[in-house]
Amino acid sequence: MKLWGGRFTKPTNQLVDEFNASIHFDKKLAKHDINGSLAHVAMLKKCEIISAEDADTIAEGLKKVAEKIEKGEAELSEEHEDIHMNVEKLLTEEVGPVGGRLHTGRSRNDQVALDMRLYLRQALVEINGLLLDVQRSLTNQAKANMDTVLPGYTHLQRAQPVLFAHHMMAYVFMFQRDVERLQDSWKRVNKSPLGAGALAGTTFPIDRGYVAEQLGFDGITENSLDSVSDRDFVVEFLANASMVSMHLSRLCEELIQWSSAEFNFIELDDAFSTGSSMMPQKKNPDIAELVRGKTGRVYGHLTGILTTLKGLPLAYNKDMQEDKEGMFDTVETLKGALGLFAPMLETMKVKQQEMYQAVRSDFSNATDLADYLVGKGMPFRESHAVVGQAVLHCINQDKYLLDMSIEEFQEFSELIEEDIFDVLKPETVVNARDVAGGTAKNRVEEQLTKASQLFGQTDQWIQEHEKITGQTAL
Repeated sequence: MKLWGGRFTKPTNQLVDEFNASIHFDKKLAKHDINGSLAHVAMLKKCEIISAEDADTIAEGLKKVAEKIEKGEAELSEEHEDIHMNVEKLLTEEVGPVGGRLHTGRSRNDQVALDMRLYLRQALVEINGLLLDVQRSLTNQAKANMDTVLPGYTHLQRAQPVLFAHHMMAYVFMFQRDVERLQDSWKRVNKSPLGAGALAGTTFPIDRGYVAEQLGFDGITENSLDSVSDRDFVVEFLANASMVSMHLSRLCEELIQWSSAEFNFIELDDAFSTGSSMMPQKKNPDIAELVRGKTGRVYGHLTGILTTLKGLPLAYNKDMQEDKEGMFDTVETLKGALGLFAPMLETMKVKQQEMYQAVRSDFSNATDLADYLVGKGMPFRESHAVVGQAVLHCINQDKYLLDMSIEEFQEFSELIEEDIFDVLKPETVVNARDVAGGTAKNRVEEQLTKASQLFGQTDQWIQEHEKITGQTAL
């Protein structure tokens, strides 16, 4: 007989049991389910809804159940559908019929909403820490390459040279937005829905605030209908995770390109590369490719939950069981990708000479020639045309701007003098961008200083919130 089977005259079909069960994936919530139950039973004791003796017996029983689950000694069965019913069944086996008092004043509807919030807030802390590791790896590469000049691209065409450090810092600040979004979402995750019941609350004189306080929540959800049917916090997490994945994928694309023979700007460490089963010379950037590929998987989970929720009336509907697998998989996918990314970046070899040679073999200093002429009094539109003609001349002569003689330069404008050869050097071109946020070396150093401050703030946030997620009665 099911724990809910009092009004039924026959057991459910076995196929229904298999299709309906969620224990094979929601067992991830076991620790959080028991922690929430301990807070709930403590509240029942405080409010004298059950006796102190029964509450203490249940609490001790829950701790034994938690220990058995952790050791793999507890049998979790499809027959009992989900983690909540499995824990209750194990509890009654441990302490007898008194275990049935645990569910007083709550429903699986508010219970699962609580468990998911407990799970997700722990994931937020862990993912923030992993993002910080990636950011620090990027800044370490930036610090090691403050004099390395890299071709900058627009439209995947050579545009203007930049410091490799500047390019790394672009991703630091990109990931910083992800950090801030995830941290901001905490305030919407960290509300306790327990006490909302199935949809309308409960007739028992419970203290929702006490439960929230025991579990480190900032407060309670305000409406019982909304409490059990809200999965906005899951959607928001998946949207934020999609942004993180997109940023990782963009960086992966560059690492894949840069490690090719056509670019030859970097080499990924052997520990983060694979070979070919047929071609012995191959060294493939498979980890970067996999991270890029898994971005679509994360996007799919976001689309899935949005599609599931879009037609649901209030309050809880069984469709909402589909909220968990995508969230769990996204957390594991993101943690796996970020955990690999930091050491992959740390061990990446940057080919400084190859990058510098590439910059000397293009026309990415053409804008500086135009700006030089503007500085001599020529209108920019006129200088733009003059430099375009000079570039065309070089293309026809199979040379670059720095290969031209002063006489050739002066054929296009008599304003050009000998100092042009210094002006057009890659390092001069880079350091000429001496504006806030620019690629000049001193401006990149400013970015590093700012990043260090932000890292300190993230460290502090993680430490503060680890204390909350570690708040447990187990």
